[in-house]
Amino acid sequence: MHLQYHILFLSLFCCSYLVFSWSQNDLFSQAKNYEGSSDLVELQYHMGPVLASPIDLYIIWYGHWNRYHQATIRDFIYSLSSPSPYPSVADWWRTIRLYTDQTGSNVTESIVLSGEFFDSSYSHGRYLSRLAMQSIIKTAVKSHPRALPLNPNNGLYLVLTSGDVQVQDFCREVCGFHYFTFPTIVGVTVPYAWVGYSGTQCPGMCAYPFAWPNYSGKPPPSANGGTNIMKAPNGDAGVDGMISVLAHELAEVSSNPLINAWYAGDNPTAPTEIADLCLGVYGSGGGGGYVGKVYKDAWGDGFNVNGVKGRRFLLQWVWNPVKRRCFGPNSID
Repeated sequence: MHLQYHILFLSLFCCSYLVFSWSQNDLFSQAKNYEGSSDLVELQYHMGPVLASPIDLYIIWYGHWNRYHQATIRDFIYSLSSPSPYPSVADWWRTIRLYTDQTGSNVTESIVLSGEFFDSSYSHGRYLSRLAMQSIIKTAVKSHPRALPLNPNNGLYLVLTSGDVQVQDFCREVCGFHYFTFPTIVGVTVPYAWVGYSGTQCPGMCAYPFAWPNYSGKPPPSANGGTNIMKAPNGDAGVDGMISVLAHELAEVSSNPLINAWYAGDNPTAPTEIADLCLGVYGSGGGGGYVGKVYKDAWGDGFNVNGVKGRRFLLQWVWNPVKRRCFGPNSID
């Protein structure tokens, strides 16, 4: 991750989905965004584990959530390991599966939603630090251990905050992040990720291209006199943008769960991970503020993969270590 956009400390500021300025193209013009193949990327393996065992995924819904939004996010998670028409979410996940540990074991293909906890009482308030995510996990596993057990073997925990919760650096520097818990707080070390719902706080920052940043002026006009903003495939810019951020974090936490596996750069406190290399790229030709060639349905909703129950999603591409470029199953080359 580029320090111009993200100031990091190892314990709290690691492995995030960056907020970047869409009013400028300088992020995309730097040698960080590689839609085409490149020998400049030095993605290296640092001998740490990947999530090779089947993943038990646990969601903590923090705050008050719209049921439709919850259903959309669940369907995305179900889609990771379920067959859907090509190109599918599961096809997208196959690129992440190419990453291995030192034993040659690949990232797992099995991701099962194994438990949920509804923290509608805002147990840690509506203003959260990054470190507070670990305390939220601790509260959840202690309050409801049958539904949300503390699983140090193959557990992965997602803290998803509702739109009325403010999180440190959310909408300013990050849209989501992943890390691992400290035994002094939670009792064991387990990987986790946080993503916030941006629909009411900063859709232009964290739900692009389904929304436009206020500071960037008027969005580009369309030929029919409207605006040229892509419509969200599931009807809500905040939740559809959130799913792309969630996909970004799942890709990175699976390939770099303890921040000692797959990343580029010499500084583990500011690693450039497999999704960071492809920020803003959703289809062939992407980069420079252009998402790339994606599909549109009859209503003009943009998407690049299919999911369960007829769902469609727009997921950011990730770095393919075999092709040595950003890649997704909707690639045309």
